[in-house]
Amino acid sequence: MLHSLKDIENCTIGATDGFIGHVKDVYFDDDAWVIRYLIVETGEWLSRRRVLISPIAINQPNWAEKILPAAITQDQVKNSPDIDTDKPVSRQHEIGYLGYYEYPYYWSGGGLWGGGLYPGMMLSGEYRRIQAQNARADTEADAERHQGDDPHLRSGNAVMKHHVHATDGDIGHVQGLLIDEKTWSIRYMIVNTSNWWLGHEVLIAPEWIDEMNWATSKVSVDLTRQAVKDSPAYDSANILDRREEADIYKHYGRDGYWPRESTRESARTTL
Repeated sequence: MLHSLKDIENCTIGATDGFIGHVKDVYFDDDAWVIRYLIVETGEWLSRRRVLISPIAINQPNWAEKILPAAITQDQVKNSPDIDTDKPVSRQHEIGYLGYYEYPYYWSGGGLWGGGLYPGMMLSGEYRRIQAQNARADTEADAERHQGDDPHLRSGNAVMKHHVHATDGDIGHVQGLLIDEKTWSIRYMIVNTSNWWLGHEVLIAPEWIDEMNWATSKVSVDLTRQAVKDSPAYDSANILDRREEADIYKHYGRDGYWPRESTRESARTTL
């Protein structure tokens, strides 16, 4: 099921032994368009400090009560590495964070999360056995090679209001994001066309982006204005189902993401 970023914001994060805080923002990977961390403001028990919680720790969400239970303790959060959430998070900071929680590196393995699709699978016995078979030194060396890379973690709130440009002109601005609750992938940008087309909202998949210019707050997409205008309108009051997703992809003449991911997951489970 897909949930908007607004659905996730202000969700309560629960530890195994109490309350951690509320989600205020997310960091997503602007290469893979996957949420890598929830930015959580802790309660008064930790002086309202802001901490990062990885989706790797999140168990089955309770969306009705807006609770995201996490398989971590309050002490773990209290003693976790300090990260300034007002600044870009470097790969070096990530290595420290993931090492503290003893999480595998999500960037190793070729999948959205290591070698798979789902963050929780990285803590499974099967995944840890596979990881143990691989040379840990190679994984750490790969991490070291990437320490000087440009930061690819971006604030979900920062992308709001980015101007969206088609191949032949302006479309509108980013109004929201739709996130897959299982993979934590950002499946769509919700684009408000109010300055051009009577305030309609449409969905555009990140894979159709040609360029993200963070300096100018501009998103360029490989679509024409007419194609966007003729696309199925999005109604945030209704839950987007797979049939409607298929209609969107069919309209643009693109293949859906779900067959690719199903094939990838099937191949992984047969290894």
